Amino acid sequence: MRPPFMKAAYFTELGGPGVIHYGDQPLPGPAPGTVLVRVAASAVNHVDTFVRSGAYATELHFPQIIGRDLVGTAELIGPGAAGRFSPGDAVWSNSMGFGGRPGAAAQFIAVPAERLYVLPAGVDPVQAAAVLHSGATAYLALHRHGQVQPGETVFIGGAGGGVGSAAVSQAVSAGALVVASSSAADLDYCRGLGASAVLDFRSPDFADELRDTVGRVSGGRGVDVHPETSGRHQLDLAVDVLGLRGRIVLMSGMSATATIRLGRLYPHDISIRGFAISNATVTDLAEAAATVNKLLADEALAARSITTLPLQDAARAHSAMEAGTVHGKIVLLP
Repeated sequence: MRPPFMKAAYFTELGGPGVIHYGDQPLPGPAPGTVLVRVAASAVNHVDTFVRSGAYATELHFPQIIGRDLVGTAELIGPGAAGRFSPGDAVWSNSMGFGGRPGAAAQFIAVPAERLYVLPAGVDPVQAAAVLHSGATAYLALHRHGQVQPGETVFIGGAGGGVGSAAVSQAVSAGALVVASSSAADLDYCRGLGASAVLDFRSPDFADELRDTVGRVSGGRGVDVHPETSGRHQLDLAVDVLGLRGRIVLMSGMSATATIRLGRLYPHDISIRGFAISNATVTDLAEAAATVNKLLADEALAARSITTLPLQDAARAHSAMEAGTVHGKIVLLP
């Protein structure tokens, strides 16, 4: 017989990392249309800190368990979810913990079947949890919002990061030519992902180098898609290197501001689009999940560095995220 309680990391009010508690919460049951999942690993993302602090406004039910990404094992199948999943299936989800849904940082979670996906055989749960957010975010930024096409030129800033590196790999797989910028330490890593050219964003001549490189790689057409993952938001420069109908996809920098020359936008049909995966539809997420699963199965999506912490250290993990001291990905283990 299952105990009535489970361990979880949760908060009862908005605030800093100190509002996170670790303790007993009621064990959820498999409500209609859900699957009760035993959590093996739960990732920590920057957006989790935004939800907890209130910077990202969303529906919450206190006590609210933190976390959106998880990998685990299907335990009980609720009415209406039978046929899609079976007990013992390795599964994952990347859209919990906001929008009125329970969070992933717990021993168990009831996940709506439409937001749950089977993990490919042989994939390590911790490795998978570390890349679910970045893999799906990169896919939707490039394909749903950037509408990247084969032969187009894509400029990716922050290419050494989780989302940036996933975007480089997926843009190359889509047949695009990639110009990437990163720190000097990540140049070789980005080249290994298939980028056509890689630039050190700290170079004193970065602007001129970017213009020259984009012209060479694109054959003079300019950049077609620029997913902004770095948070530096050099939008005036980005707009300057965009070609006809170029698209910028903004996906980082909650408090960032930027100045751009509007006279460069409309004569070239340039667009700037905001994108947060939190707003993705169930259909969008399922489409991204199919690509993420293929990449996981092919061992083409992996985190460079993972720090695992016990679930009771969730507040410590959030503090590190906000302090900017995290290198790689943090994964919580129940």
